[in-house]
Amino acid sequence: MSEELTFNQKIIAIQSELKAPKNQFNNFGKYKYRSCEDILEGVKPLLSEYGLLQRISDDIVQVRDRYYIKAIVTVLDGKNEMQVSAFAREPENKKGMDHSQITGTASSYARKYALNGMWLIDDTKDADTDEHEKQKTKKKSKPVLNDESEKWEKAVHSVAKGESNIEAIQKHYTLSEKDKEKLVAEAMEFSNSLS
Repeated sequence: MSEELTFNQKIIAIQSELKAPKNQFNNFGKYKYRSCEDILEGVKPLLSEYGLLQRISDDIVQVRDRYYIKAIVTVLDGKNEMQVSAFAREPENKKGMDHSQITGTASSYARKYALNGMWLIDDTKDADTDEHEKQKTKKKSKPVLNDESEKWEKAVHSVAKGESNIEAIQKHYTLSEKDKEKLVAEAMEFSNSLS
């Protein structure tokens, strides 16, 4: 079957079929994550099945006074090839690590994200990304209801007609005490105008 597929179709097939679960656990941060090795474990059988070769290499790139590890993932079939790269910066120092360990950590990180790019693995919710931190700190917010919103008049009418009570509206919307009092007052005024 894999002989009938084009190079791009084989890449797409692997991207669709690859399973790389988050098998690692960070005890300090209390989160699950996948490592570079987890991705390689999942992709190797698929590369073999589709007759593709994958290589990973690193370059050290200096930008001003900082060093970056550039990981390059290359997938080829003898005629065609595709490359994806990712960068990780070496920290100036990392407590408890010597220079080779610092470089090795940056290499693993860059390789993981180059593999993510090649095989379309979405790590935006991984705990070692900025996006995860934003998602973690972002509160699930209720829609805001205030006298400037389009739904304000409907809420006033609903309370005035007895279709909703103020607690139900407050439960559904973010309502400040000032807005709550104003809503009750306007609902009473509207109710009086109906009489």
